[in-house]
Amino acid sequence: MKILLLEDNERLNKTISLKLNLKGYEVHSFTDGREAFDNISEGYSCFVLDINVPKVNGIKILQEIRRHYKDVPVIIISATTELEYIKKSYSFGCNDYIKKPFFVDELEIKIDKLCNVHKDVIRLDEDIYFDFSQSILTVSDKEKKLTLKENLLLNLLLKHKNDLVGYEIIEYHVWEGEPVSIEAIRMLVARLKKNLEKKFIKSYSNRGYAFKELE
Repeated sequence: MKILLLEDNERLNKTISLKLNLKGYEVHSFTDGREAFDNISEGYSCFVLDINVPKVNGIKILQEIRRHYKDVPVIIISATTELEYIKKSYSFGCNDYIKKPFFVDELEIKIDKLCNVHKDVIRLDEDIYFDFSQSILTVSDKEKKLTLKENLLLNLLLKHKNDLVGYEIIEYHVWEGEPVSIEAIRMLVARLKKNLEKKFIKSYSNRGYAFKELE
C-alpha cells in the first residue's frame, strides 16, 4: 500500500518512513510542499500531511487532494494546537488529526483503520474468502486452515495488492528477518497457490511475487 508522507522535519520524516516501511508500507516521503503537491496523482492509498511546510502548506494540498480524490484517507500531523487550523483541516476533508509529538505506532493504527487494512474477512473472488484472524481460506464453501506462514504471506501480498513484493520483504515479515533460502520462499508460495486454486499470485523471476486480481 502506497502512502504519501509530507513532513519537513527531516529527522521525523526519516523515522516515520523507516518504521512504516518496516511494517510493510511503501512510503514516498517529501519535505517540500510543492514536490508533494506535484505527486498527489501517483495512486496513493493514504496521505499523511504536515501543515506548516515550505512552499505549499498541508491545508492547500488537502484541498487539492479532495478535488480529485473524495475517498482516499488523509491524516494531518501538526504541532499546532490552534483551533482554527484543526477546524480547517476537518472542514476541508481530513479524516484524522494527530498532534505532535506522537508515537509512530499511533499513526500506523490510524492508517490501518482508515484504509481497512485489517478487515477480518476479505473477499478475493466470488467464491473465495480469506479470514486472516482465523487463518481460514474458504474456497467454494470448503474451509482450508492455513499455516502461520501461509497466513502471513497471503496477508502481506494482499496488503500490497497488485504491487511487487520482493524476497527480502517476504523474509522480514514471514520469517521475522531470519535468513531463509529463496527455495523455501518458493515452496511456501507454491503451497499458497495450491490452496487458492486460482492464479492470483504472479511470479517475477528472481525478484518476488504480486497478488493480482483476476481479469
